[in-house]
Amino acid sequence: MTHPYFDETHHALRDSVKRFVDQEILPHVNDWEEQGSFPRELYKKAGDAGFLGLGYAEEFGGTPGDVFHKLVFSEEIMRSTSGGLVASLGSHDIALPPIAKWASKELKERVVPQVLSGDKIAALAITEPSGGSDVANIKTRAEKVEVDGKAFYKVNGSKTFITSGERADFYTVAVRTGGDGYGGVSLILIEKGTPGFSVGRNLKKMCWWASDTAELFFEDCLVPAENLIGAENTGFFAIMTNFQSERLMLTSMANMTAELALDQVMQYSKEREAFGRPIGKYQVTKHKLVEMATKLEVSKTMMYQVAAQMHRGVDQVKEVSMAKNFATDTSDYITHQAVQIMGGMGLMRECVVERLYRDNRILSIGGGTREIMNEIIAKQLKL
Repeated sequence: MTHPYFDETHHALRDSVKRFVDQEILPHVNDWEEQGSFPRELYKKAGDAGFLGLGYAEEFGGTPGDVFHKLVFSEEIMRSTSGGLVASLGSHDIALPPIAKWASKELKERVVPQVLSGDKIAALAITEPSGGSDVANIKTRAEKVEVDGKAFYKVNGSKTFITSGERADFYTVAVRTGGDGYGGVSLILIEKGTPGFSVGRNLKKMCWWASDTAELFFEDCLVPAENLIGAENTGFFAIMTNFQSERLMLTSMANMTAELALDQVMQYSKEREAFGRPIGKYQVTKHKLVEMATKLEVSKTMMYQVAAQMHRGVDQVKEVSMAKNFATDTSDYITHQAVQIMGGMGLMRECVVERLYRDNRILSIGGGTREIMNEIIAKQLKL
């Protein structure tokens, strides 16, 4: 692949991830989808290869890399065709950044290396039964208490729709330590096995079958005060900072979902015949494929431009929100048209397009809904 944003290190990483997908994932991915899970050992294999540590400090076992290394990994791991696997394998990338940036040195040293090596799994817990996108109004409360002379936070509340929620070891949890609104939100690390913390059922979904998604419950859960991430009542800022990177990765997932679907349907249109000739020879099909390819090219170009600005340290709150919406609109269109062109075959579980069509649906919801993205964009435009 030739592209001005990628150098030899990016190409080498792309080749490495491709081999990993070909050898470790593709031979098993259909079975894992049907089972609704994949082996925990895959985290360790990805950690040993240095993939989980991309962009994290070497002192904690990280692998040097920039935003385009992250994009390369995202693009190539998506060739596994399983959005659920990608989401769970990468759940640390939304759980660890606040710890790596704002936690105490002791907490960083205890948590980050274990996750980047693949020995432990990390999850981010923000969404609650009462709402997801309205982060400023979370209900889970953490009150500071003293037990046997030691400081703790007593946590009460619940979370839902948590990716890697069932088998994570570390949870970066949004809690309310102050008053109403965004100014009262904090982040705290809660470990599996903490008294008062329990994990509910693995939620069944229309998409991302290979991803474990669970409910979390906190009942007078006592968490050591030193597990606070950053200062009290600064969690909202940490969450919002994290969202830019998460939304860029979701943009990448949407573009790759669209690209994979387009590749599949283009090949199918050359092989499938109707009335004596390949369906790809009919103008109606040609024009659909052209529209699909055009929208994808524009979406990917926008994503790379936003990534380049983020790499330079330029704030991209508005632009990454636009890129996510455009990419998910594009993947909506392409996966829909791919199923339509493939007809009955596009509905079959044996067909990759069927999975892509299902998995696509979450992308305009996760990491902030399409509607929330529009609110953010409107605010940036001073509307």
